[in-house]
Amino acid sequence: MTVFSPISEAGSQLAHLKELCAHLPPLPTSVIFPCDETSLRSATDGAREGLIDPVLVGPSERIQNVALTHEIDIAGLRLVDAANAKAAAAKGIELAHLGEVGAVMKGALHSDELMGAVVKRDVGLRTSKRISHVFMMRAPTYPKSLMITDAVVNIAPALEDKLHIAQNAIDLARALGIDLPRLAVLSAVETVNPKIPSTVDAAALCKMADRGQIRGGIIDGPLAFDNAISAEAAQTKGIVSEVAGRPDILLVPDLAAGNMLVKELTFLGRAEVAGIVLGTSVPVILTSRADSLESRISSCALAALLANQTARN
Repeated sequence: MTVFSPISEAGSQLAHLKELCAHLPPLPTSVIFPCDETSLRSATDGAREGLIDPVLVGPSERIQNVALTHEIDIAGLRLVDAANAKAAAAKGIELAHLGEVGAVMKGALHSDELMGAVVKRDVGLRTSKRISHVFMMRAPTYPKSLMITDAVVNIAPALEDKLHIAQNAIDLARALGIDLPRLAVLSAVETVNPKIPSTVDAAALCKMADRGQIRGGIIDGPLAFDNAISAEAAQTKGIVSEVAGRPDILLVPDLAAGNMLVKELTFLGRAEVAGIVLGTSVPVILTSRADSLESRISSCALAALLANQTARN
């Protein structure tokens, strides 16, 4: 059963995500160390859009000074004092454990500082699932939103890691209303070559899906980027595939390849982008310092949708 309309219509990804969130209450969210203009404004704009109910976690005086300097209205927002970025990360995650927030959002601290706290055993946000990250991209040259995983968390994933990365992305796509997501496992070529390990992993993932080890989607690979995205390119190479030319998800070989792909689509392809960490007990909004305000708000919407679907299940 489709809970949400699939994100495939033409137009703004942010507008569509906001439309899907229209019936949802704001998601209580720890905003960790919002000590610069961009991160603090992201929190207040997310609140203004009705997507999140931010709890600002960090040095109270410093946050208030940022708000005053940049004329950001934080009146009415809860402020939880923490001495520094490390303490803020620990406190923000503690609020999630206490059930006071349903998501965590990165502010003006390094990703490693936040993720270090997230992955701590017992006091972090680990579950039985492998932690991974998904970018949702909306490029003007592709007819629907496209997920890319994992370009942030898993540096050089082994085959078993890729199984969990694929399953996390499929589960997210289904939570967003795509009943049978199509996942392309990317490599440099579309044939299996033992000298290119990512092609062997791709073939193994496809067989694992055939045997029910990955559920809920259609998987094909290895596929090079051109024949994954373009049905014409796939046809030219004689590739018969239910995925080629129309994937919902691209699974990249490693973090370096994924990171470059995302930045190329963003800066050269003018793609809209949102991102979220999966496999944690609550959604983690892991923004980059270079992300636009629109990207940050889209990520808030994505977290709200995921948290709602998780609660329903």
